Amino acid sequence: MKNWISPFELKRRGILGMNRRNVSYISRYNNRRQFPLVDNKLKTKLVAEEAGLAVPKLIDIVATQHEVESVEQNLKDLDSFVAKPAQGSGGKGILVVVGQEDGLYRKASGDLITLAAVKRHLTNTLSGLHSLGGRNDVAFLETLVRVDPVFSSFSHEGVPDIRLIVFQGIPVMGMLRLATRASDGKANLHQGAIGVGLDIATGRGIQAVLHNKLVTHHPDTGADLSTLTVPNWPSLLRLAAECYEVTELGYLGCDIVIDRDRGPLILELNARPGLSIQLANNSGLLPRLQRVEATKTKKMRIADRLQFAMENFKHDDTWETLPAF
Repeated sequence: MKNWISPFELKRRGILGMNRRNVSYISRYNNRRQFPLVDNKLKTKLVAEEAGLAVPKLIDIVATQHEVESVEQNLKDLDSFVAKPAQGSGGKGILVVVGQEDGLYRKASGDLITLAAVKRHLTNTLSGLHSLGGRNDVAFLETLVRVDPVFSSFSHEGVPDIRLIVFQGIPVMGMLRLATRASDGKANLHQGAIGVGLDIATGRGIQAVLHNKLVTHHPDTGADLSTLTVPNWPSLLRLAAECYEVTELGYLGCDIVIDRDRGPLILELNARPGLSIQLANNSGLLPRLQRVEATKTKKMRIADRLQFAMENFKHDDTWETLPAF
């Protein structure tokens, strides 16, 4: 992979940069009064649930230090759970517990921690250690999503998630994020997860990147990433498209997981989704966004919007013939 690409080449490939994203799409299509809805993961969960969208089940809300001290009562009968900061970003502050063993809690990475360590994590969350701008925060606990068997060899410990960029209610680009040992079981690219670009028409993998370098196999499991196809793909696309009606945000990032028992679930929503999805897809966002802008899509039904996405953003290249970004 090249270490540097000229601005001319980036423009030719239709790469959307941060400044243009912020000015032409986020500022133009996202009303700021809606931002608190997606900047706060707890609010997102509650609003999505109220709208009838599937989300991981809420176990508990921890808003005060007193509630931290009494959280043991709610945890003692749980084999697993996930603790999150309501206003966290970039995957920071998420504690994934996959089991209990002799009074200790086993993290997704396999490490064992004490109840005191769990409480300390919650206390740090309340103090704003993991929140945007260091503001005081609220922690919440939710059920652990169980990996769909189709992903069992493609992700290390953690649950893979699918990021879909939705523009004017139309899914325009997708990426599957796979946890690694280095990412501590979290599907976060900045922490060492793998990003696999996805064909919007089929959910088939296009190419995979790890720390901005092309890879063909998972570093921990050895699984061949070129064989990946996301199951229930039409259902995922529809779930992401429905988030447009719920949030009224024109430019939106939807993070979805597939639970082995419940199927696709909304994990969180983002009004300022990152741009690395373009690298995973070996394709720029700009031409796709401009194609939507040139089409009268506002009056389309959800089914028509999904059909538009699958017809216009289908990827024809095979895994083997893709040029390096």
